[in-house]
This record gives sequence, C-alpha cells and structure tokens, in this order.
Amino acid sequence: MAIKPTPAAPPSSRYLDRLLLSLRNRRRLPNRIWLDDDNDRLRHDASPVPCATSSSCEDARQPPPVKLSHPLLRALESSGGPATPPFSQTLAQLIVSGLALHRLAAGRAIKALCACPSSVPLAVSLFSGVEDPDAFLSNIILRSYISFGRPDQALAFFRRHALPSRVFPNHFTFPLLAKLFSEVGRAGDGWSVHALAARLGFESDLYVRNSLIHMYSSLGDVDSARKLFDLDLDSDFVTWNSMIDGYVKNGMVDSARRLFDDMPERDIITWNVMIAGHAGVGDMDAAKDLFIKMPERDVVSWNTLIDGYARKDEAGVARELFDVMPIKNMVSWNVMLALYARIKNYRECLKFFDSMTATGDAKPNEATFVSVLTACACLGDLARGKWVHSLMNNSSGAIQPDVLLSTALVNMYSKCGDMHLAKEIFDSMEERSVATWNSMIIGYGLHGTGEKALELFMKMEKEGPKPNEATFVCVLSACAHGGMVLEGWWCFDRMIHFHKIEPKVDHFGCLMDLLSRAGFLKVSEKLVQGMPVEPVPALWGALMSACKTHCDLHHLGEVIGKKLIAMEPQEIGPYILLSNIYAAKGRWDDVEKVREMMKKKGLWKGTGISLVGIGDHVVDHNISDGKKKKTKCGFLNVE
Repeated sequence: MAIKPTPAAPPSSRYLDRLLLSLRNRRRLPNRIWLDDDNDRLRHDASPVPCATSSSCEDARQPPPVKLSHPLLRALESSGGPATPPFSQTLAQLIVSGLALHRLAAGRAIKALCACPSSVPLAVSLFSGVEDPDAFLSNIILRSYISFGRPDQALAFFRRHALPSRVFPNHFTFPLLAKLFSEVGRAGDGWSVHALAARLGFESDLYVRNSLIHMYSSLGDVDSARKLFDLDLDSDFVTWNSMIDGYVKNGMVDSARRLFDDMPERDIITWNVMIAGHAGVGDMDAAKDLFIKMPERDVVSWNTLIDGYARKDEAGVARELFDVMPIKNMVSWNVMLALYARIKNYRECLKFFDSMTATGDAKPNEATFVSVLTACACLGDLARGKWVHSLMNNSSGAIQPDVLLSTALVNMYSKCGDMHLAKEIFDSMEERSVATWNSMIIGYGLHGTGEKALELFMKMEKEGPKPNEATFVCVLSACAHGGMVLEGWWCFDRMIHFHKIEPKVDHFGCLMDLLSRAGFLKVSEKLVQGMPVEPVPALWGALMSACKTHCDLHHLGEVIGKKLIAMEPQEIGPYILLSNIYAAKGRWDDVEKVREMMKKKGLWKGTGISLVGIGDHVVDHNISDGKKKKTKCGFLNVE
C-alpha cells in the first residue's frame, strides 16, 4: 500500500532531531578517519563500536530497498521546500520508515534542506544518520555552507561529520575545500588539503589542480602556486588564468605580464585579467595598449579600462569611453557614479543617475544608491535624498540595505538636517560600523546638538565598535560647534591617553577651532605653533578668521595674514582676509597695497552665487548683477 503524507500538523524541528537521534542509535558506527594535529597525516580507527545485540543490530542497520519512484520521494519533491508543512511531514515519515538510512532517499532530502540556510543543520543531522554516506552527500552540505557565506560551519562539518564517517573526498570535494580555506585564510589547512589530494592521487586532476593554484594565490603563497603550475601536467585556460590572476592580486604585475606573453593562446578572460593588473597599479598606458590589441572585447573589458581611469580620477577619459562602449551594464554605471561622487562632482553624479533611470539600461542596486545618497548628503539636498530613499524602497528588485547602504542613508539624513529619520534608521540597524556611529555624531554636531553627539560617543565606547581617528574628528567638531570647550579638551585627552591615538592635523584643527571660537586666540596660536606636525595653511586661515570674528585685528590677524600669503602666494583667500582686517582698522593705504599685490599676481575673486531650492526648482542668485535664474530639477518631492 502506498504511503502518503498525512494532513496533520507539521512536526517541529526538535521532534525531527529526536527522530534522527533514534535513527543514529539504530546503526553501527563506522570506522573513523581524520587529520591529526599537525594537519599532515591521516589517522585511522579500525575498531567499530559494537551493538548490544549483534544480530538485531545488523538487521537494523540495513536500509530498506528504495527506488526513485517511491511515493515518499515523489511527495518530498512536490512538497514545496523545507519551509512548508508538507515537506516536514514527509521528512518525518522518511525517518520513521527507516528510508532516511538510504543514500538515495537521504540525498533527495539533504539537497532540498540545503536550499534554505536555516535548514542546513537538519541536513547535517540527516547526513550523520545515513548508512555509508558518500562524498556526493557531503559535497552538497559543503557547497551550501560556502554559498551562504558560512565557511566556519563548513569547516566544522567536514571535520566533525564527513571525515569521521569515512567519507573520502573526491575530485569535486577538493575545489570546495580549496575555496573554503581561501575564504577563511588558513594557509596551514590549505597545505593539508593539498597533501591529502596528492596522497589520494588527485593532484594530477586538472580541476583539482586549478583550484589549488587559485587557493595558494588567494592565501598569498604565490611560490607554491607556481610550483603546481610548473608541474609537467596538462593545463588549460583556467590554469594559466589562475596563475596570472594570482600574480596580479599579489601585486606582481611584471611576473603576470611575462606569463601572459609566454601564453601560447589566450581567451578573453586572460586579456581582461592582464588589463586589470596594469590598471590596478596605475599603468594606464599599458592597459590601453592591451585593450587596443584585444581581438575581441566584452563589457568586462570596457568596464575594466573605465575603472582604471576612474581610479586615477580621470573623469574626462572615463566618460569618453563610457559614451562609446557598445553595451553597458550595472557595473558600467556604478563605476561612473562612484567616480563623480569621489571627485566631489555631486551634481554631475545626480544628473548621471537621472540618465541611468531614464535609459533603463540597468536597474539600480545597492552600490548605485550609496553613490547617489552620498551626493545628496554633500549637497544638503534633503528632498532629493528622500526621493532616492523612496525609489529604493519601491524598487521592483529586492533592495536589502546592508551596513554600507544603511550608513549612507544615516549620513544623508544627518547631514541634511533630518536627525529624526537618521536616528530611526540608526536604531533599526542590527549591525553598525564605525562609519555609522560617526555619521550620527557629526550630524548632531552640525545641527547644534553637541550634547547628544557627546552622549552618543560615550554610548559608542560602551556598546559599539572601537572609535577611530575619524570618530574623534567628528566629536571634536561637534564640541566646537556647540562651544563645549571643556568637553572638547576631555575628548582630545581621552583620544591620546585612553585610546592611544596619535593626533593628526585634523584633530589639532578641530581643537584650534574650538578654542578660537570661544575667544582663546593666544592659546590657539600656541597650539598651532607647538604642533608636532607641520601646520597646514588651513589652520592659520581658520585662526585668522577667528581674529576677525573677535575683533583681534591689530597684531595677531595681520601677522597670520602675512604668514599665509608667504605660504600660499597664489591663493586669494589670505589677501581678502588681510584686506578686510586693514579696512576694519581704517588703514586704507594698506588696503590699497594688498589690492595692488592681487592685481600684479593676477588674482581676482569670483562672482558669488546662491542656490535656493523652492519646490522642485532651484533658484540661482548672482550676487554681482542681482539676476536670478530658475531651473527645473529632475526629481519629485516626497512629502
């Protein structure tokens, strides 16, 4: 009679675990095999654990016969996956009937369970109950753990379950193990895998050898990778490409190029890897030369060259290549967006994003929104930022904000003044990076709530990641904006003596700004003069502006102004400040002398322009002629 799943409530995972435990107790434990402590030799335990009654045990450990057409296997395949009640019911019946002992039935169940991250541990339990499991079953679980980004669990499974069950690796297992140890960065385990592969006769297998070359390269052991490459064995494109890529990733571009030139025949991946190598070290002439010589190009070829120019901030060349490339994908657009954001051409970044959404060449992803939100934050464009956030939430694709994207949202809202929304996103984040905390701290500081910034900093010390140099720049800046002199001194002292962070120019600049805003000009001057590093002109300029603010124009401001002109004779700012100082004291002859100096050097002050956002328009106000220009913005307000 056919066995069919009952419509009863699905069994719990704890119930299934108990069934699996009962199943394991019915079988005789197999001989064990494992790697010993020095990860170099195989050890065997040839003593099986006896059953209480050998005859009944022998009967119990024999799985019942099973065929592909078995009703339970058909029911398992049509049940809808591990998250559905029919699947759990069918799996329970497989275990109770003893069919789960059979490799075929267990393999179907394990494959289905490994499709869902939360059900992989149950697959491991099922694996442990299988009579004579093989490498096919263990490879399914290994591949699942690795694909879900859980290398530690994959390693634990291999050591605690696969090896003790005498499951010998096959030529599909070793590439998985090589990828595993590449990700966890354990060179010793990598050598052990290579030794095991050689001992079992798999070193000559092309698939295994290529994966070992890639593993050694990822671990930084290029010499071992090259020894494998030089073996008198068959090689293919993957072998050559893996070795060339290994040289490139370890910064040995010259060695990669020599191997590239020696390669008898190349595929498009070889060309792309070598172009990326030259571009990675900034040798764009060599990269361009290879690009021109390519017999054929794909979108990766174009993206690699564009990214190389983008890394050198050569926006014009990158844009020319982008405009003429025949096919564009998401990477193409993201490279350009990131470039414009990095070189602070934020308006061009937003215009480029508008073009991207208008053409429909590619759908925005997480990296796209990070660049666009950064541009909105730096422009202080809250309306545009809200529109981008709304677009992200309403995207047809599943945009799941990671730490980087969530931090970009926090940064945008905090810099644009909406601290309520910034805090709402900050509080909803399960994981926060140092940059996330820094964005909130600087946001509070910029908008006059230095007390909240300091409170959040102290909370970060207790609950969050360790503060870095940028954190203290944010805290000191918040104290400066809030006039919190004592608190700023406390933070500066804590940075040096508690967190052991050596202050840089930015930290001294914030502290000097804090003191000069409070009117401690002489103390600020001594601080700048006593810095262990050479003070940059910006520090003297800030102190000079403070002199003007506090009407200390007689001596200190004039001295600093002349010092700045000597340091940066082609910068117009110091001339303007010095001229204003003389004008405030009525020293018109000196004002005229400064202006004559500016004329001789060809310096002039550009026309000031104010930008005011009104609805979905931006009004440009030209200060020199009083003219106004209204332009339409390419976005919708979200209210």
